[in-house]
Amino acid sequence: MPGGVDAVLLVLAASRPSWMLIYVSAATIGSTAGCIGLYRISQRAGKRALARFSEAKQNRVKNLIDRYDVLSVLVASVLPPPFPFKLFVVSAGVFRLNLWRFTFAIAGGRLFRYLLEGYLAAHYGEHAKELLARYYPSIGIGLAVLIIVLFLGRTFLRRGGAPTALSDVES
Repeated sequence: MPGGVDAVLLVLAASRPSWMLIYVSAATIGSTAGCIGLYRISQRAGKRALARFSEAKQNRVKNLIDRYDVLSVLVASVLPPPFPFKLFVVSAGVFRLNLWRFTFAIAGGRLFRYLLEGYLAAHYGEHAKELLARYYPSIGIGLAVLIIVLFLGRTFLRRGGAPTALSDVES
């Protein structure tokens, strides 16, 4: 159920702030395990697993995965519902994205998301839900942009740094 884990995490962390890290860990492990299960099922089912999604959405996600690899899954794992996260998980299985890299992307993205939600719930209690409803879409999109910028910056530095290092060796 989209947002179900988020809602339970908010309630639990608000009611017992000292256990917030335990709730975040459980949510991250549970979400990651569920995604790995869906990945495996999709891997076995192949293209049939994508049948419930429109052709346009399938193509868009396939292009994102082909172009950005595991980064697309990491960004998708951070964004809040109603973002079509399940389509990325199913597509990753169907297109056989590396399982370890997939797992780390899901775990990292979910950990960040649940830590943010847990922190807000532990510190702001009942008001955390209102804060997240108001600001999380912006925070999620901002974080997604930050991840992409960091990735592109790293890629640019690698490409820009290689010729310089090579020219130093040649002289």
